Amino acid sequence: MRLNPESIARASSRHPWRTVGVWAAVLVAGFVALSTLLSPALSNDFDFTNNPEAIQAQKLLEQTGLEQDVSPESFVLVGGQGATGDPAFADKVNAALDDLRGLDPSVVLQVPTGYPVSEQDASDPQVAALGPIDSEDGTSVLFTVILTGDTDKTAEQVQNLDTIRERYSTDGTTMYALGEPTSTDDFKKISEEDFKKGDAIGIVVAMIVLLVVFGSLLAGVTPIIMGIFAIVTALGLVGLIGTFWRFSFFVPNLISMMGLAVGIDYSLFIVSRYREERAKGHDSLEAIGRSGATANRAVFFSGLTVVLALAGMMLVPTTIFRGLAGGAILVVLISIALSMSLLPALMALFADRLVKPGRVFGRGRTLEHGRPGGFWDTVTRRVMARPWTYLLLAASFMILLSVPYWAQSNPHDTNRGMRTGFSGISTIPDGVQTKEAFEVLIAKFPTTGQQSTADVVIPGDASDPSIQQEIEELTAAAADDPSFGQPQPPQTSADGSVTLVRFPFAGEATDNSSEAAVDAITQMRETYVPDAFGPDSGVLVGGDTATVKDFFDVSAQYTPIIILLVLGLSFILLTVVFRSIVVPAKAIVMNLLSVGAAYGLIVLIFQKGGPSFAHSIANALNFIQVDAIEAWLPLFLFSILFGLSMDYQVFLISRIREEYDKSGDNSEAVAFGLRTTGGIITGAAIIMVAVFAAFASGRIAGLQQMGFGLAVAVFLDATIVRSILVPSAMKLLGDRNWYLPGWLQWLPKLNVEGAAEEQEPVLLPQVEPVGVRDDA
Repeated sequence: MRLNPESIARASSRHPWRTVGVWAAVLVAGFVALSTLLSPALSNDFDFTNNPEAIQAQKLLEQTGLEQDVSPESFVLVGGQGATGDPAFADKVNAALDDLRGLDPSVVLQVPTGYPVSEQDASDPQVAALGPIDSEDGTSVLFTVILTGDTDKTAEQVQNLDTIRERYSTDGTTMYALGEPTSTDDFKKISEEDFKKGDAIGIVVAMIVLLVVFGSLLAGVTPIIMGIFAIVTALGLVGLIGTFWRFSFFVPNLISMMGLAVGIDYSLFIVSRYREERAKGHDSLEAIGRSGATANRAVFFSGLTVVLALAGMMLVPTTIFRGLAGGAILVVLISIALSMSLLPALMALFADRLVKPGRVFGRGRTLEHGRPGGFWDTVTRRVMARPWTYLLLAASFMILLSVPYWAQSNPHDTNRGMRTGFSGISTIPDGVQTKEAFEVLIAKFPTTGQQSTADVVIPGDASDPSIQQEIEELTAAAADDPSFGQPQPPQTSADGSVTLVRFPFAGEATDNSSEAAVDAITQMRETYVPDAFGPDSGVLVGGDTATVKDFFDVSAQYTPIIILLVLGLSFILLTVVFRSIVVPAKAIVMNLLSVGAAYGLIVLIFQKGGPSFAHSIANALNFIQVDAIEAWLPLFLFSILFGLSMDYQVFLISRIREEYDKSGDNSEAVAFGLRTTGGIITGAAIIMVAVFAAFASGRIAGLQQMGFGLAVAVFLDATIVRSILVPSAMKLLGDRNWYLPGWLQWLPKLNVEGAAEEQEPVLLPQVEPVGVRDDA
């Protein structure tokens, strides 16, 4: 037996219970894996697989013993006026220090000795750096606890840290905690809550749309089943793979979005084609086979385009891109596998119950499939009657939407278009402990409440007079920069080969992923260090914020490379699928218009500094406006949107090509393709938009931007692109749509649609032909 979508569909439909049993076992295994392994597999950290400056500095410090695997956690105890002079307040501080000292010593590496700080401790810079430190207004005390171990070990202590914090947030005092372990935990909690909310909304909307499209409860539930199977299985695999490969905490939200959207859409197209074949009079097994030869093939190749688009991100040498791409690729591949095997098995089991319209929304329409007339046929013919007018208007509209992405929105702002960065702690919703701790730290300790440092790694011994002089020059230059606090005393390695000087961040730069902090690192690397040590001194600037800057630089470097690679691979695949170089070129241009429009709207709505009406829209939708769009978002959105846009292109163009091969009439083929896929693509787009919009209603800025961008791009692609640009362009190009140069005639003929030979239907009694609604 040849292994292809048709043969897999026929085999699965002949052995339905066996197929369902295998997938049921996979589902159970997925539940077990996600419930036990998923949480430890997620992190908001990122790492590099190449060797940028921050990583070079980190490795050098580790090799010389100046760096340990530690996570500082800062605590602020806030009381009333004069609290720092109150003995009872001092007793609370010391009691909290004792409680922290009593935690697991294998994780809690260092705790301040006591409060107030003794003269002996104050004379030791390393000990004094931990505090406790009084605030200038006399209301608060800051101290830092050093945790050690990997993220799993420190995460295990978060509950204990929260318990201690809550214990001392009584009787007129409030205790705040800020550090990587507690902030990661808060991010995960918000993400999980938004994940559940988005799932619930997406499933409800999908169910309503599917009931409207099919008019049958069972037909509507079947795609939902596929989406749930895809999500659970993919999350289980993420948990398993996460034992040796970290994923971003965004991944569950991404998998849920993609699983519902892609899993349901693929099932929607296949079930609708099955109902169409049944309406022609074929029995259940034959209809499944014919759907496998047509719709399943289209799903397979459209899924491959999504995977190809996502695979480009795997080349970016950062774990965040590879984690996001890996999660999305997993759920798409699983959705394809489910569509190829489980769905035909379910269709065989449900048989006539999938084609008989239920009573949910009436008996449904009984129009002959492909009949001229109806909404989409009317729209298509109207567009093709004046193709140039509609093409220019639609293209101009899409380009207009993209203007904020590249244009200068503020004449006083030298940064044109989209600014990228990390949103940071400042964009966390109000009321979350991490956000409150950050705000208290900035307010009470603007120059000493540091969470991160710029680590200047200098070759040589600090006792060398020339190096001493250079360090003094560097310190003097940084002293005039409000983003830096007082530097810590120089530390020299035991072998005298390396000296480390840490410059703590201050003010707004305390948030180590903020624009202020990244700008400070840029100044340190490009101005202060070269001025003090010379341009080729070998001095490295590392630290958490330096790592963030290197991430931005790597993203900017790889983005054009990945975009060109994805465009090239997609062009090759579509050329093979449709045996044309015009169709893929046109599809790529139109998809770029969709992506550009999505970028422009993201900048308009989310980026500060735009017009007042955009700010009003953002407030009305509870969107967080930020100084910079998430740095990972442009490339990530391009990959996702390009793949999803190609989904619709493959489904639509494959039906057009099917009819063109039969009739040879380009205009009629375009009209046929639009009217036969119009209702289904509209339903699929509504589901995708609803799912993505549900996740855009979350509380994390990056997820809001991601959900909104995906929602608007799919909406524009399913309306402006599919309804206007595609028919107008294909009308103007005529038979040239299917041009393939002679030197490419050797390409295989895949026959994505129309592979099943038309036969005289055997009419089945009591089965009312419902097909696909023309006027959906």
